[in-house]
Amino acid sequence: MAKLINCKDCGNQISKNADFCPLCGAKRKRPSVILWLLVLLIGIPILINAFNTPSDNDNNYSDNETAAVTPIFNDTNSESLVEKETSNLTRPQANAVRSAKQYISISGFSKQGLIDQLSSSYGEGYDVNDATVAVDSLNIDWNEQATRSGKAYLDMTGFSCDGLIDQLSSSAGDKYTVSESTYGAKQAGACS
Repeated sequence: MAKLINCKDCGNQISKNADFCPLCGAKRKRPSVILWLLVLLIGIPILINAFNTPSDNDNNYSDNETAAVTPIFNDTNSESLVEKETSNLTRPQANAVRSAKQYISISGFSKQGLIDQLSSSYGEGYDVNDATVAVDSLNIDWNEQATRSGKAYLDMTGFSCDGLIDQLSSSAGDKYTVSESTYGAKQAGACS
């Protein structure tokens, strides 16, 4: 028996393999090949780095102790990333800051996308609270990140203005706000 999913527009259960909802006619958005390529391009270096990075167990800090974070981030593609005061972070939060910086140095991320990546069991596996505190401790220009993501998409394939905004703001895509997505699509050159 085919697996069923809910239509994003009307909530009707449809086959996972269906291209259109038979009730409302909505076209089902599937993750694009480009999205999967981005996941691979981003995920492989991060996985390699994860095996070369000391784990939380390789230090003498407990989860409740704080650790000073030394700024290690000087990527020219992310000049908007300025570290706020982080001396009050726990060790896992400080490690999540390091991971967040590594992700941002590789690709553009939305705030929610970065938190999800840090807390995902397929990503870094940090506690959601630690990931959120880590991302909030960084001063990231999310509009700039949306522009970076938009340019990356346009470097791989063509997008209409609305299509790129939808991809950037989709809950199955990059998870930028509509405002950030619109800014990013315009700055990336998809909109006239």
